[in-house]
Amino acid sequence: MTADAIAHFAARLAFETDVSDVQAAIAAAAPGLVVVDARSAEAWEQGHIPGALHLPTREIAARAAEAVPASADVVTYCWGPGCNGATRAALEFARLGYRVREMLGGFEYWAREGFAVAGTLAQRDIDPLTAVAAGCGC
Repeated sequence: MTADAIAHFAARLAFETDVSDVQAAIAAAAPGLVVVDARSAEAWEQGHIPGALHLPTREIAARAAEAVPASADVVTYCWGPGCNGATRAALEFARLGYRVREMLGGFEYWAREGFAVAGTLAQRDIDPLTAVAAGCGC
């Protein structure tokens, strides 16, 4: 049972990341990082992560090779935890042979934690239930 739990959680950490870790990677200019917003054009224009690449899931198979280097460390996101769009986008990248992770929490938690937002959506106040000023300690 312990070995199964270790394998399960190690696999999750290999294929999932969270908004705080993505923000830290962007701030550190992590080499090869490509953050992909898999949502519609309307959602993208409303708000997205600055520097992200807009590549809706339905376009990944056709456009990934021209838009994303094969050596990239791809992170996909969609709206939030109530949506599996980032999972579907990550699956498309994986099928194409990319190293890919899904960003848990999606754009919703990115904005709720008070990270920078591009687009027409006004920057929101930090949601005290999702972001702790001193960090969550994990």
